[in-house]
Amino acid sequence: MFIQTCNLKAHMRIHTGEKPFKCEVCQKRFTQNGHLKMHMIKHTGETPFECEICQETFAQNSFLKAHMRIHTGEEKFKCEVCEKMFTHNSDLKVHMRIHTGDKPFNCGVCQKTFTQYNTLKVHMRKHTGEILSKCEVCQKMFTQYKDLKVHMRIHTGEKPFKCEVCQKMFSVSGNLKIHMRIHTGEKPFECEICHKMFAHNSYLKVHRRQHTGEKPFKCEVCHKMFTKNSDLKQHIGKHTGEKQFRCKICEEMFLSYSNIKIHKRIHTGEKTIKCEVCEKSFTQYGSLKVHMRFHTGEKPFKCEVCNKMFWQNSGLKVHKRIHTGEKPFKCDVCDKLFRHNCALKKHMVMHTMDSSE
Repeated sequence: MFIQTCNLKAHMRIHTGEKPFKCEVCQKRFTQNGHLKMHMIKHTGETPFECEICQETFAQNSFLKAHMRIHTGEEKFKCEVCEKMFTHNSDLKVHMRIHTGDKPFNCGVCQKTFTQYNTLKVHMRKHTGEILSKCEVCQKMFTQYKDLKVHMRIHTGEKPFKCEVCQKMFSVSGNLKIHMRIHTGEKPFECEICHKMFAHNSYLKVHRRQHTGEKPFKCEVCHKMFTKNSDLKQHIGKHTGEKQFRCKICEEMFLSYSNIKIHKRIHTGEKTIKCEVCEKSFTQYGSLKVHMRFHTGEKPFKCEVCNKMFWQNSGLKVHKRIHTGEKPFKCDVCDKLFRHNCALKKHMVMHTMDSSE
């Protein structure tokens, strides 16, 4: 029921689809004059509603009211699944799509789906080629002005968002939110197959590939497939010989992140891999494997000439010099040759003794 006839008339437009109020700038139409007035603010840039605490201005009073909750700390809206609190009901509605998997906004061109309409709008610019903003420093183009503002921090070095726990600074507020999960331990993203939890949605996406077997990243040289782009980049280094990972202590370069992690233990003295028989510790799993042969008696490396067995391949290589006659170590004083480096070192003592006499 409606008190006034004008309210009934406005309501009837929901059913008839009539939109009598037109924006003279972009031709968009509205069912109510009030909606047109609010829309016009987008074109004029007018922000008449000001926060008395921080002086930030807003186009609508409802936006100001929602903003005030940042200062008051009020969080009225609670997720019934994970109990996370929100200042706006609209944020809660969007958040719920994480749990439901609902993506109601569909791209008519490539059929990709999105949880938010704004994300779809931005995505559509990829198809239309629409570019709204350009970086004056590097000429990079952006479909949204806010993305240009964030991008400019690369050039200025500005990091306006600070973690109150560890004082680390960030250029983007979203990165700070993700970082805070290190301190809170929050992991809001759950794998629906194995129920493993993740701090970031991107981590969950990569994890899902373990279940699906999807490997979307392909090496153009050998056609090997990878689940992560970072794994592909490391793999490409095998073909190019490029070592991308640098040790900050000794500047040595490595092909993969896993290699540099192991290398760092040389500097830290960390020995995380322990022999369960004698409790000796090692920096690398490969060293433990070799060590275990002392306990098992395993000698997997065999000389093809005399059938002698060895613990390590390096021992076999040295042994083979008996058969080949190879002597790769040479004395710089008398040119005598040796099979082993240790034999050369012992020999060098003779020259040092002679020179001292």
